[in-house]
Amino acid sequence: MKRLDKDDYYKLAEQLKQVTINHFFARSVIENKASGAVFVDDTANPKTFYITHAYGMTLLAGNSDNEAFNQAFKKHALNLEHTRNTFEWMQAFPENWNAVLANLFKDSLTLSASNTTGKETGIIELNTRVNFTFDKARYLALRSPKNAPEISMVRADRQIFRDMKGSVIPAYFWKNEDDFLEQGVGFSLLYNGNLASTAYSAFIHGNQLEIGIETVEAYRGKGFAEQTCIALIDYCLANNYEPIWACRLENTGSYKLAQKLGFTPSKEIPYYRLSK
Repeated sequence: MKRLDKDDYYKLAEQLKQVTINHFFARSVIENKASGAVFVDDTANPKTFYITHAYGMTLLAGNSDNEAFNQAFKKHALNLEHTRNTFEWMQAFPENWNAVLANLFKDSLTLSASNTTGKETGIIELNTRVNFTFDKARYLALRSPKNAPEISMVRADRQIFRDMKGSVIPAYFWKNEDDFLEQGVGFSLLYNGNLASTAYSAFIHGNQLEIGIETVEAYRGKGFAEQTCIALIDYCLANNYEPIWACRLENTGSYKLAQKLGFTPSKEIPYYRLSK
């Protein structure tokens, strides 16, 4: 695995166009809209590549028959040289990679439901990632905005970008607040004046906007995530954006929320949590 210089990211642009699973995070890295790194088999003429987004999402793609690259990737995935202290969440394309990975990892591969010990090192945990399709008619039929005196909805600004806390926040998906304010969009629900939930563009490519959502822990379970997403989806419809949603099947909260907002599951793919 060789690290590709940012000036050479363009070499993967055409190959990335062939990827049919949700990969906006990888595209954002290649187009220098988000921080990350790219590793390839050959920097002059890459055929196999591994794109990592700063948030920890990764894409393994291209030729799956490169044994030298595969063995180097195995070391990386199992973190045998302790080069990182965080998980990476990987999807692979095309599908034939999954058979290659099953053979490559063998005894190190475990289903997420089987990992009852909570073991995090020396294993690859297999989850499922779901891509959704937005159904506008279904959304409009299900759409149920709530009005209450203690609730207000505001456009996410510089202060909200700084103040929003959690594991899925705009700061993890945009290089900085200026980029977010100039190129992205978000809406925040305030409860009695306190920041409670934010729905925002994690990625925007063309006329497609992928939704990110975070609710402050103290305000979860109150339906605030749904309300902020409604504000963002309404914005999408008013501005000719197609809302995009993807999540882990195991994330039941996100999975159910997507369906309440008019999204329908369209594709399930293996989703690998790489060892830390």
